[in-house]
Amino acid sequence: MPPTPTRPPHYAELCGLLKEAATLGSIGSLLGWDQETYMPPAAAGHRAQQQALVAGLVHERQSSPRVGELLQACEADPALRQDPAAAANLREMRRDYDRATKVPTDLVAELARTGSLAQEAWKDARARNDFPAFAPWLTKMMTLSRRKADCLAPGSPEPYDALLDEYEPGMTAKEIAAVFAPLRDRLAQLIGRVRASGRTPDQSVLKIRTDPQQQHRFGELVLKAMGFDLSAGRLDVTTHPFCSGMAPGDTRLTTRYTGEGFLEPLYGTMHEGGHGLYEQGLPKADHFGEPLGEAISLGIHESQSRMWENFVGRGRAFWEWALPEARRLLGPALEPVTVDAVYAAANTVRPSFIRVESDESTYNLHIMLRFEIERALISGDLRADDLPGVWNERFESYLGLKVPDDRRGCLQDVHWSFGLVGYFPTYTLGNLYAAQLWEMINRQLPGLESDIRRGELIPLRDWLRANIHAHGKRYRAAELCQRVTGRPLSSDPLLRHLESRLAPVYGL
Repeated sequence: MPPTPTRPPHYAELCGLLKEAATLGSIGSLLGWDQETYMPPAAAGHRAQQQALVAGLVHERQSSPRVGELLQACEADPALRQDPAAAANLREMRRDYDRATKVPTDLVAELARTGSLAQEAWKDARARNDFPAFAPWLTKMMTLSRRKADCLAPGSPEPYDALLDEYEPGMTAKEIAAVFAPLRDRLAQLIGRVRASGRTPDQSVLKIRTDPQQQHRFGELVLKAMGFDLSAGRLDVTTHPFCSGMAPGDTRLTTRYTGEGFLEPLYGTMHEGGHGLYEQGLPKADHFGEPLGEAISLGIHESQSRMWENFVGRGRAFWEWALPEARRLLGPALEPVTVDAVYAAANTVRPSFIRVESDESTYNLHIMLRFEIERALISGDLRADDLPGVWNERFESYLGLKVPDDRRGCLQDVHWSFGLVGYFPTYTLGNLYAAQLWEMINRQLPGLESDIRRGELIPLRDWLRANIHAHGKRYRAAELCQRVTGRPLSSDPLLRHLESRLAPVYGL
């Protein structure tokens, strides 16, 4: 390998300061992971103070005048401007610095503190089906989020854009709505054709009870086949599954087991495993704390998780390999199960109250609902107290189901409790990116389906690592999509994918 070029002193110092901030941030990530997995409930109050302190320290370092001085010096350096990697780093550092300096440290700390407390309030309210107990916390978090948006984009007619930009740089609410509206119409047409088919696939596979500990072992087996390095990560259990790529060599995954069914926990594990593979594939060893060592957007991040969960995990080829392994680990209850039965159950259209349990075809309708509601909460068009009624009305309109209670309605997601406003749309963007990438992958890896049928999933991981993960933030999401697939993002590949999955199940 050629020697690593020597960095100019001002660039080396800048990267060093940001690495220090990222190291502090990784401590906050560890505190958050612990809160979601093993922290005793009585520790919630002190954990909120810990999170506020760490978030404030990180923000102080990211927004320090010295970082601004070094950025200016680096941006004026002709050699750095001509280095594509350094130029990409500096472009994203400037964006991050400008955002950080617009938000005061006390607001960052208050968001972290209130978010930590609101998260515990959400857990309790969800368990007791008590939305009124959570409503004041939701109001606080939306008020703080609006303050943040006002700091980032004073006077903006669409404050939501400033929050969305944190997760999907460059995207606006207007652009999201323009993508979602036609997609919703086409999904409604597809679901209408499914209903008109008159077919009701056997879903008994979904109810087969298996031991959670064995499900955990099965999940770890699949993760290893996917190429996830369990010596540099781990899989734990929580209420709301997530992935935290907190540092080089430390990527934490969580999943959940509901007591019945083995497909949902497996897909949750594969979903978070896709996120984990992205985190492990980023060049963090050389660029921790720098944009080149970070994911470009949550839409691209979500494309990785949805690809493994849906495009691989719900495919017939995958189950030709995985079903014998499932029988071996999960026991005799799976002996009579066939590949056809699993495939049909995994690709059934069954509108669900719970987003994370929904089928692949109706999932995006859940996301569109949340996008519209959080946009209204931030604009002030919707009060937190009125959320259940609006949620239930739109849910019935979109999915044809009457919501029985708030636990299975507006209390089901953790996101708003700690201020992740603008996050939800990236799930559907991820589905769109995944479908478009999947078509290119199959053109470039013509033997992929045969590989999957044998349980050889590493070629897919390696393609993703080379074409997506290794770039970090070198390219923005839209540019990366164009570079890899040769065209801008479109909903057509996702509709083609869904139709190909549903056609054999419903005779479309």
